[in-house]
Amino acid sequence: MEKLTLSTVKPMIEQGERKAQELGVPMVITIVDGGGNLIATHRMDDALLVSVDLSLNKAWTSVAFKQPTAALANTCANGRELFGINTSNSGRVIIFGGGIPLVSGNEIIGAVGVSGGTVSQDIEVAEAVADALVMA
Repeated sequence: MEKLTLSTVKPMIEQGERKAQELGVPMVITIVDGGGNLIATHRMDDALLVSVDLSLNKAWTSVAFKQPTAALANTCANGRELFGINTSNSGRVIIFGGGIPLVSGNEIIGAVGVSGGTVSQDIEVAEAVADALVMA
């Protein structure tokens, strides 16, 4: 797959929503393309309003840094090499889990960002979305 489109991400988002329902947590799932541009945001009923921006910024951060947002937590901790980077880019950089790159072949073609649960729940749902790309 060379490019993500709305039609390709809809089933991925549905997979994420099913996982969020299994966990019993309303979430927001956002997918961006390889340039960090929004393709789709899906807000489940009763998901936290703050999760809309967080999910977008998790996806954007994952594309911008070419890695899961959870991987940034350690390198951005107080006293570490990238401490304070979360204040750059107008505060868009998210340094906790829930953002995962979407890879086709060896190329990052986008990312998913999930927010609404605990960090581990957000990661679990994001992984379900990413796994759906493999199945697509």
